[in-house]
Amino acid sequence: MNWQAVRFDWNQARAFLVTAETGSFSAAARALRLTQPTLGRQVAALEAELGVTLFERVGRALELTDAGRSLLGHMREMGEAAIRVSLAASGQVQQIAGSVSVSVSDIFAQRLMPMVALRLQDVAPQISLEVIASNALSDLQRREADIAIRHVRPVQPELFTKMARRCTGRLYATQDYVARHGPFDRPADLARASYIAMGDGAELVAYLQGCGVPITPGAVRHGSENGVVCWEMLRAGLGLFPMLDDIAATTPGVVPVWPGLKPIEVECWLTVHRELHTSRRIRLVFDMLAEMLAQPRLPLT
Repeated sequence: MNWQAVRFDWNQARAFLVTAETGSFSAAARALRLTQPTLGRQVAALEAELGVTLFERVGRALELTDAGRSLLGHMREMGEAAIRVSLAASGQVQQIAGSVSVSVSDIFAQRLMPMVALRLQDVAPQISLEVIASNALSDLQRREADIAIRHVRPVQPELFTKMARRCTGRLYATQDYVARHGPFDRPADLARASYIAMGDGAELVAYLQGCGVPITPGAVRHGSENGVVCWEMLRAGLGLFPMLDDIAATTPGVVPVWPGLKPIEVECWLTVHRELHTSRRIRLVFDMLAEMLAQPRLPLT
């Protein structure tokens, strides 16, 4: 191989790749944890080294040039290869020190992960925990996180998964809301309630209609993509919201409604890339999460 023909470094190529995939220098800088000027200099250096223009401004948008589009596929292959190298190397690290990132829903991030961090501080103080609070599924194959707690079973063969917990959930409201607007003992009672939805309210409406509740879309009065915000809306007395029984049990002043409603079943899957499962520090955090999730009562803040 003629190594002298390779005229750029990986940092420059990565800066170009992430900018192309995120669509802006600012988003790419956040993804790579760089300043925007630093990232811009790396892209400019790559353009100068290759002798091509990779991006052009169209209004306020950033678009790939023909040269940029022709190189993007090759850069993606490089990026995937770099991730595979990183995964393989991380899996061989046997020191119980360093950073471990865990992707988890915002509710678990708020209520469970502080207790995980406290436990980890006692057991392995050289490990630093990064919590990625998101209801979206992190791509473990692209190293967006080391470990994930998911509520759907992953199917990718590259991932090691373990069923950690089966939870149940119900519709909840504050005692004050029930006193003012209830009781909510029958499906017809629930039709006159106000609801809080996380994300698309149509999903909640469809679920309740499937349970025999004659609800209309107009009953969903409030909502957010953030589950913690939705729960705080419920606590403020704005309506009904579905929540895990584990979380609701630790929240004063909150009660389940309609005892006849079949509990919502939710699974918790611990997931890690197979290459990383051999790393001692990642395996330690993985096993700790499995142990804590398996407890009869979750250790919540």
